[in-house]
Amino acid sequence: MSDLWTGGRVRLRGVEPGDWEGFRDLARHTPDVRTSDLVEPPRSAEAFRAWTADRAVRPPGGEAFRLVIEVLADQAFAGTVTVGETDSRAGRFRTGVAIAREHRRRGYAAEATGLVLTYMFAEQRLNKCEVEVHAFNDASLALYRGLGFVEEGRLRQHEFLAGAYHDVVLLGITAAEHWATHPRPSVR
Repeated sequence: MSDLWTGGRVRLRGVEPGDWEGFRDLARHTPDVRTSDLVEPPRSAEAFRAWTADRAVRPPGGEAFRLVIEVLADQAFAGTVTVGETDSRAGRFRTGVAIAREHRRRGYAAEATGLVLTYMFAEQRLNKCEVEVHAFNDASLALYRGLGFVEEGRLRQHEFLAGAYHDVVLLGITAAEHWATHPRPSVR
């Protein structure tokens, strides 16, 4: 790893105004599993441009942020990773990832999530990361379990999406569990 934000295949970077098409494509093909999962009416290209331009000028970091996942080989927009619901007193935060359809199943989500976990555990000194995943989302459940997240519970019929209520699986990983399988960052 050449820096904290770069892995073997992807790097995490701030949102740029030109990323609007990537965000539009994500909205078309990926339900937002980190929020209320409402199916929304289509937005205009101008609405995506304005939304992305607003995010591009926000200061980096803080208790909630979104980063673009960029493929190192060709600088393609592969998706996004988010951090939110940070509780520094309790030492925990939540994360989520969305990968563009054409970039799925290449390990980008796992690598991006690993980079965020390393940053939040090493630099922000937090102790636990939590995720919520729809019980029907086998790919995301496999992703997080593969990263060492442990199922901590299930919220029955918790989210309404596409005309039905769905269970949500709660998973978590502690800093110690992450460090057991990932190297700590080095100043050298």
